[in-house]
Amino acid sequence: MDLVTFGEAMIRLTPPDFQRLEQARSLDLYVGGGELNVAVAASRFGVRSRWVSRLPDNPLGHVIENRARELGVETRIEWSKDDRAGLYFAELGAAPRPGSVLYDRSASAISRIEPGNVDWKVMFSGAKWFHVSGITPALSKSAAKTTAEALEAAKKNGLTVSYDLNYRRKLWKPDVARTVQEPLMRFVDILMTTEEDTRVVFGMGGRGQQSYDRIDADAYAGVARELIDRFNLSGAAITLRENPRVLLNTWSALLVAEGKTHRAPRYEVEVIDRIGAGDAFSGGLIASRLANKDWEDSLQFATAASALKHSIPGDFCLVSREEVEQVLKGGSLRVAR
Repeated sequence: MDLVTFGEAMIRLTPPDFQRLEQARSLDLYVGGGELNVAVAASRFGVRSRWVSRLPDNPLGHVIENRARELGVETRIEWSKDDRAGLYFAELGAAPRPGSVLYDRSASAISRIEPGNVDWKVMFSGAKWFHVSGITPALSKSAAKTTAEALEAAKKNGLTVSYDLNYRRKLWKPDVARTVQEPLMRFVDILMTTEEDTRVVFGMGGRGQQSYDRIDADAYAGVARELIDRFNLSGAAITLRENPRVLLNTWSALLVAEGKTHRAPRYEVEVIDRIGAGDAFSGGLIASRLANKDWEDSLQFATAASALKHSIPGDFCLVSREEVEQVLKGGSLRVAR
């Protein structure tokens, strides 16, 4: 096993055809969650991936596990008889109405996980990389303690550790997110984040004019360097989204590692579904590094993969390595026949 991820996956319910929840008569069902999304993307790119979680031993729990296994991810689940699966409802927007998410995940199975429930030595046996995000410690105090336990064990076992800040304002407030996560950074090698999450959680925003339709990449390269210095990281990657329209965004990223700044091209993306794009970036970056690609090539691949994700309904990045490489070569949008 090369990659291990740890976190919650949920049942996602989305009204079809851009409907609002209150008018929907049916809902499209997907499975998704940050760390599972990363494991799926990495698996699609040839990485042996394992996802660790806690689920209810009921049909919804088994739907989640089955989706993961169908997509080539090995699952290690602690099954619970009495708890529930997290749900979330995602409305897809169109200008001037933004998309929105309604969570129904309180007291979900993984929020009740406790330190000591997972044998991390066994989970990490033979693995090279561990990934988790800020969503997991946001779920409960015990989930936060278990996340810290996992991160410490990963470092002791010699794994490369990546962490996606993944701030969710509907789960916790910025001051709590900072208090809980700053101590975790000592275990992290590669931090993945966005321009907004960095500012909200760590108070480190880009200098100069910043807005949702204009981002100064030079300013965020400086933020990445500050993150590296502040937390003694090996590298920091920041995804950059400009969204002058809900359904038309530009998408790019930058990465600072080993004293060098790397930048990806800006992609114009038509947004079928933006949920999971950051996770596709993480999965692509991890897969590339595990394939011994340098930082420049890894960033280019990850950004192209995550640009493609915008075109796919659901949380998972269901593309192949070959499709990403076609984008990197400047592939045509003509119908493939």
